[in-house]
Amino acid sequence: MSSSTKRHSMMPRAGQLPKAPVNLSSSVVIHDNAVLTGNHTINISSETVIHPRNKLDSSHGRVTIGRRCIIHERVVIGAPSADPTKGEFGVTLEDYVTVEVAAVIESGCTTIGEGCLIGVGARIGRGAKLGKYCQHCTITARSAIQPGEQLPDYTVLYSNGTRRTDKRGVTELKNKAQARQIDVMRRLIPTNLNRFKE
Repeated sequence: MSSSTKRHSMMPRAGQLPKAPVNLSSSVVIHDNAVLTGNHTINISSETVIHPRNKLDSSHGRVTIGRRCIIHERVVIGAPSADPTKGEFGVTLEDYVTVEVAAVIESGCTTIGEGCLIGVGARIGRGAKLGKYCQHCTITARSAIQPGEQLPDYTVLYSNGTRRTDKRGVTELKNKAQARQIDVMRRLIPTNLNRFKE
């Protein structure tokens, strides 16, 4: 058996992963293809949208997702760190966070603050904190935040490491646009919350 075949045969299927204990608001939208696994609680607040083929993993600590967040496809929240020796701590996403396709957020006291945008394929290391008060940072596509790194509020980080401060002052407009987007997704994404609570 080739190493590639062996690797794929050893990977658990979604049905083989342990279901995480969950605390879900009744207004959460979660596609049936999402996977909520682990042994710590996964908390998801009101009007948050979880797209298909996401993995929320509480094996290494609690996962808490705030109000009106949007988690796009193939995102991993609660991924194990390359340095998992510092104890078990989870991931917190505050309100109005958007995590775009194929982004990875490692577990380990990691905080994604209110209104932050995590771009396509970005990776957030364990223990990272986005913003002094954890607010409104933009991590562009394929950028990486190192473990334990802290970014000031309103920081825009580009994949080449360049940074700037977002001074546009459009926070309220962004939040209203996010609420409208969630309203549309609620009608498009089928949801059966009981599937995740069983």
